[in-house]
Amino acid sequence: MIVPFQAGASPVARVILSTALLVSASVVLTTKADEGTVKPAATDAKPAAAADAKPAVSRVPDAAEKPVVTAHSITVDGRSISYHAEAGMLPLLKEDGAAKASVFYVAYTLDPPPGPDASAKAGETFDAAQRPLLFCFNGGPGASAVWLHLGGLGPRRAKMNDDGTLPAPPFQLVDNESTALLAADLVFIDPVATGYSRAAKDEKPEQFFGKGPDIDAIAEFIRLYTTRHQRWRSPKYLCGESYGVFRAAGLASTLQDKHGMFLSGLVLVSGLVDFETIRTAPCNDLPFSTFLPSFTAVAHAHKRLPPDLQQTLPQAIAEARAFAGGEYATALFAGASLPADRREQVAATLARLTGLPPAFVLKHDLRVEPEAFRKELLAKERLICGRFDGRITGHDADPAAAEPAFDPSFTAAMGPLASMMNAYVREELGFESDVPYRVLAGVHPWRFDENAYASTSHELATALAKNPHLRVLVQVGLCDLAVPGDSMRHSVDHLKLAPELRGNISFAEYQSGHMMYLNQPDLKKLSTDIEAFIR
Repeated sequence: MIVPFQAGASPVARVILSTALLVSASVVLTTKADEGTVKPAATDAKPAAAADAKPAVSRVPDAAEKPVVTAHSITVDGRSISYHAEAGMLPLLKEDGAAKASVFYVAYTLDPPPGPDASAKAGETFDAAQRPLLFCFNGGPGASAVWLHLGGLGPRRAKMNDDGTLPAPPFQLVDNESTALLAADLVFIDPVATGYSRAAKDEKPEQFFGKGPDIDAIAEFIRLYTTRHQRWRSPKYLCGESYGVFRAAGLASTLQDKHGMFLSGLVLVSGLVDFETIRTAPCNDLPFSTFLPSFTAVAHAHKRLPPDLQQTLPQAIAEARAFAGGEYATALFAGASLPADRREQVAATLARLTGLPPAFVLKHDLRVEPEAFRKELLAKERLICGRFDGRITGHDADPAAAEPAFDPSFTAAMGPLASMMNAYVREELGFESDVPYRVLAGVHPWRFDENAYASTSHELATALAKNPHLRVLVQVGLCDLAVPGDSMRHSVDHLKLAPELRGNISFAEYQSGHMMYLNQPDLKKLSTDIEAFIR
């Protein structure tokens, strides 16, 4: 996810998150010593974090301790899938070898299938080292990986209502039949200051806050994990969400240039590589065009479009995109020189495509910010639309306020994900820590290398140019009012790429919003799309 943060002294626009688990018999498995201590998974009869097992003093593990490895299985489409989970810390090292931070991660490795591997060619055997490896992280900056981890990709997920709205507490953890573990082994990474990841004693966490330091730190984690687990021969992929997309684009270039690690693919979820596509300024009207198709999708979800557009969403989106890149862009470019009659015509078309009153559009000088849209669309019903998912609404307690008081789509996800992560990490993964698990952390100020709009589009184009085998899957939610899908469309269309490399980039659209995996129909499609992309 992307949360509000600052670049220097200027605020960056708010862009920014079944059955019980089956376990193996309670036996200690044999592993390499440096892969950690293997424990049986927790059972209902005796949870891993039993009260009588708690230490008398505070427990704050760091990278000096071995990870905890547990055995698990889930049932997917009627067949049992066995895997191992590894929860632990890896160090980020200084030049002298001392640790400057401990990074928390949870990794999932698929077990070899029993008997002959049906997927192997004749005469071959299952080779775990060559299975695809997918490194996953969220954004913020300042977000832990719990959103992707227990939201959509991991083998277990926090149960939401099927449409992504908030279920009644207490919350539940269920098997995820759409887990990406079927396509690749998974590693979920919490950047420094998030989750359980912390800077070492006498080290300042601020040294990791910024475009360059953040990318370097995650690149070092990926290098060290790959080395310790003997996965250099594995096809490697990155999956970043929101600001994690910005990070992943930079990582693709850094991993190549710094560590000689060439990736097989990038999965870019609900994010951006150019901040100019979402951050308005007196001479930057581009975001008003990139947000327009998302406004149309949300208005369609709430049945606020005229009958002809309400019939089919693809038609409505196509009309919005054509207008955004044509007449609307021209009108915005004209500024104060736009004739009054033309201004009225543009306002009428915007009202048609957004469900907003023409007078409201004119009042905002044809430039309706996402927060104003969220507040106005359902104002007569005293409802506000979600920022991360405009389909989800909440009650407006202060109709006179200029902006929504909260984001109902964020609060719908925060409770189940935070609660279930705190339960899961101890009760099923057997990892003990008394420091709080930070789902979101303050990482201000976040430094960028540039003085203007931050971007990693150059790094993405460079990675593709140097590695023509690198493929990119861009996944966007149509009702995302935090980072509109057309932000990435605009950036991809403006990448400096050779024409023959543009075929390496593909798009997938989903009906919901930023965390599209919280909506069950979208979760199934997302899983299918990722599996097809990796395989």
